[in-house]
Amino acid sequence: MTRAQKLQLRVAATAILIVVVAVLLLFRWQTRLTLTIRGAVTVMDADSRKERPIADVEVLVRDGIARGRASTDSSGYFQLTLARGIRRGDPIFLHFRHAGYQPLDVQDFVGDKLYIEHLTALEQKPPGPPGQPEIKVSNVRVRYTSKSLTEINVGSAVKTFQVENKGNVLCRSQHPCSPDGKWKAALGATSLDAGPANFFRNHRISCIAGPCPFTRIESERLSQGGQVLTVSARDWSDTATFLVEAEVFHPMTADLVHESYPVIFGQALNFTLPASAEGVSIQADINRQTIMFPLGPALFLSWASCNARVNPDQTRVYRCELKPGYSFQ
Repeated sequence: MTRAQKLQLRVAATAILIVVVAVLLLFRWQTRLTLTIRGAVTVMDADSRKERPIADVEVLVRDGIARGRASTDSSGYFQLTLARGIRRGDPIFLHFRHAGYQPLDVQDFVGDKLYIEHLTALEQKPPGPPGQPEIKVSNVRVRYTSKSLTEINVGSAVKTFQVENKGNVLCRSQHPCSPDGKWKAALGATSLDAGPANFFRNHRISCIAGPCPFTRIESERLSQGGQVLTVSARDWSDTATFLVEAEVFHPMTADLVHESYPVIFGQALNFTLPASAEGVSIQADINRQTIMFPLGPALFLSWASCNARVNPDQTRVYRCELKPGYSFQ
C-alpha cells in the first residue's frame, strides 16, 4: 500500500469517526429535551354547541418511559410534560379519567398538535320523582350591575362685570386699542369658581348692555380641571356690561343595572359577563311565577348547577345545567 493510499484511509476513518460522534451527541441532546403536549377535554355530543368543557379530568401518560400526570382546568385545558427521552413521532397512550364519565384510552403519537378528546357521560340524569310533572323554567334573564362615573348637574353660576371706557377717543398707539388700532380701548376680566370637586360645562359670555357692537370677548379659559372659569373682554366705545353663565356639574359613581338573555342549548344555559359585573342574579319564571335568584360567589341555584371560568381578558363565562325535575319551556 502506497503512502498516499494510507493517507486516504486515515482521512476516511477520521471522517467516519466524526460522523459517529456527531450522531451520538445529537442523540444525547435529543434525549435530554422534554416535550410538552397540550389539549382540551369536552363532553361527547352530536351537537357541537353542547360540547361543554369538562374540568378536573385526570390525564395520564403511563406507557414505557413516558410517564406524566395532569388535570384539566375549568375550560377543559390540560398541559402535560413528557419524560425525557421521548421524541416526536414516538407512540404514547393517553388515559382520561373522571368520575362522571366513561374512561377513555387513546393511542397516539407525540407531535406538534393539539390533543382534543371527548368523554361520554356515564348516564343521563335521573328524572324527577315518579308521577310528579317537570317544573317549567322560562323567560330566563341575567341581571348585573357595574360602576359608572356620571356627571350630575347640581346648579348654575351667573355673574356680570363691566368694562369701563369712554368712546371716540383716539388710541394714538397707546395699548389697548380697538382691533383696527384707531380707538382707545379698555380690558376687563372676571372669574367664576364652581366649588371643590365641581366643574363647569356649557359656559357662555355675552355683552348685554352698552355699545355691544364695539366689544369683543378676548379669552375664556377653564383651569383646575374645569373648576375655575376666567374670561376677559375688550371695549373700544362707552362702558359695556357683560354676562357670564355656566352650568355646574359634580362627578358621581353610580350603579348601572344591565340585563341580558342567556343562550340555551338543551338542558343548559350559557352567558358571558364583563369583568366589571357585580351582583349577578338570574330572573326566571318558575311554573309561570317570576322569581329573582341571586347567584352569589357560590354560584348556587335551586333549579340548576352552575360553574364559571375566567377568560384571558377577565370576562367570565357561566354555564348552568338544569337539575332533575326541571326543563326549559
